Amino acid sequence: MTTGTAAMRVPLSKRGARVPASVGAEPHDIIALGSGHGFPGVFPDLTEMARTALNEYRHETLQYGPTLGLPEMREWIADYLKENGVNVTADNVLIVNGAKHGLDLISRLLLDEGDTVVVTAPTYFTGIPIFKTFGANFVEVSQDLDGLVVEELEKTLERRAHERKALPKLIYNVPDYHNPAGVTMSRERRRALVELADAHGMYIVEDSPYRRVRFEGENEPMIKAFDRADTVFILGTFSKLVAPGLRIGWIVTSPEFVARLAQLKSDLGSCPLTQRIILEFCKGGHLAEHTTRVQNLYRSHRDAMVAALREHLPEASFTVPHGGYYLWLTLPTHINADKLTARALEEKVGIIPGSKFFAGAGPQGKGAPTNHIRLCYSHADPDEIAEGIKRLARAVRAMNS
Repeated sequence: MTTGTAAMRVPLSKRGARVPASVGAEPHDIIALGSGHGFPGVFPDLTEMARTALNEYRHETLQYGPTLGLPEMREWIADYLKENGVNVTADNVLIVNGAKHGLDLISRLLLDEGDTVVVTAPTYFTGIPIFKTFGANFVEVSQDLDGLVVEELEKTLERRAHERKALPKLIYNVPDYHNPAGVTMSRERRRALVELADAHGMYIVEDSPYRRVRFEGENEPMIKAFDRADTVFILGTFSKLVAPGLRIGWIVTSPEFVARLAQLKSDLGSCPLTQRIILEFCKGGHLAEHTTRVQNLYRSHRDAMVAALREHLPEASFTVPHGGYYLWLTLPTHINADKLTARALEEKVGIIPGSKFFAGAGPQGKGAPTNHIRLCYSHADPDEIAEGIKRLARAVRAMNS
């Protein structure tokens, strides 16, 4: 009997072949200014909530959970969203394993091979491979200080219609403290985006992980607040506000789509133990105080990064975000951020090059710029941030020499 060889094996699926065969990881001995981890010192003490979940609710938390999520959890999220002008009930809420799980499920629901997705340029870099695994094409739209440029998108849709190209299936955006650009979409553009999507029969995915991580200014209405025809899916999560390791998020949409999305899940329901721990934390009245603590701490981290950049890297330009986790840095045009990322690791500081945040050829087909990086101020403490920016500045100087 002979054994098989790799040449004889069946090929990977198209989806499997699209993803790389390795997973990148930063060394442990660096100052991490790249990925958006939370600051360990701000994570809440959930010991009592876990004890309650494992004792009083043992029958619930150690059993398979409801596919839709714990009913009480769904009701709490619906009430939480009403504070933002979104009038929904528990029937509109599906609990998922973090926002990325939700984005994957929405893609399963809406996308076929060759469909088109609208994204900003730049956009959330983890969203790009999720869409790509479903064979999606991209339309990239510019953004400015008021967020996604709706007028540009409207002209793009008109041009596609004239060229007899299919309309995009969905528009994906992070309207509050955008990842990675840090900008917030204006009220007028939020309303205009819903009107444009309705006019063309498209859906909008409103990814909203940072909305409560606000440092100054007033909240704009959620995009969903302008929705009258179930055009908008909300993606929410506890990862950025409470703790990323909890892996509990939600999708808000019509009850019909909640039912369809639930049947596309393969987990038999998100972890009921984690849901109950979060729920006890929120029901106990702890979330408001914790939110203030998060806002104050991350504001100080942002300010430390802004001050360090202005002192050590004055040639870089950026917009100071009013919330969220990230700062989008524009370097002189001769600096290649991909090469800078490798050079920065030699200085023991981790960053993410801006090239990862563009889905294709850049807005209006002008090509993706190569002189951006995304910096994260959430994970490192202010002293580490200051030292990390010094190291980054040394890496930039080395590339200039």
